Amino acid sequence: MTEIADLTGPADILTTALAEDGYVCLSADTVLAHLGPMARQAWREFALSWDALGPDLYMADGGRYRRRRHAALGVSGDAISPKPRQPHFQSRDYNALNGDVQRWFEPVLPETLANPVLQAILAAWTPVISAAGGHPADQAWHVELHQFRIETSPAETGRPTPEGLHRDGVDWVFVMLVDRRNVSDGVTEIGDEEGRRIGEFTLATPGDGVLLDDHRIRHGVTPIRPIDPGEPAWRDALVVTWLAEIA
Repeated sequence: MTEIADLTGPADILTTALAEDGYVCLSADTVLAHLGPMARQAWREFALSWDALGPDLYMADGGRYRRRRHAALGVSGDAISPKPRQPHFQSRDYNALNGDVQRWFEPVLPETLANPVLQAILAAWTPVISAAGGHPADQAWHVELHQFRIETSPAETGRPTPEGLHRDGVDWVFVMLVDRRNVSDGVTEIGDEEGRRIGEFTLATPGDGVLLDDHRIRHGVTPIRPIDPGEPAWRDALVVTWLAEIA
């Protein structure tokens, strides 16, 4: 699957595609159709929150091209509850560059957490991944939210995934483009469990996204470069991960 799919029909169509292929890439129209009209109305305010991200000071490659915020939530059925501020941690098995480090990022702002776009993402995709993975409807999930801005300039290449084609060490991942400003490249690459590339596409329109099974699918994004070297250039993305909590 290398095209951005039009799966605007019932959620069970999306669930089936996700269960069969391990990932689905979705057009902005498809994403927003599933998120509903309130999300469309709140999109501008949601996207503007990326202007308030803090620097990522943990880049082992020495880069200063990444800004981000982070939050952890508990999600079960219709219930969504913020968890206390906590570090983001990945082992080196999943992140050879920045793994085995407790990384404390500035928290996602309360108004961003309450934004209808984010609330709709959790409400729309949690039942889909629960069904695709054979979980009960009231499965409890540990959810982490990551707001990323990758900046690029003639002096420094922006690398959305400096760790390369990877898994995140969770169960499910949703990546959504929020903005592309004056950048070229940034191609999303999809690999199988062994790292063999099986697809690629570009998230080009705000709202374009990909849902994937982190056990079966590896993903990465190629470096971005400025189109006009004299103007600011960046790529904004939201990453949401789900990890099933064991009772």
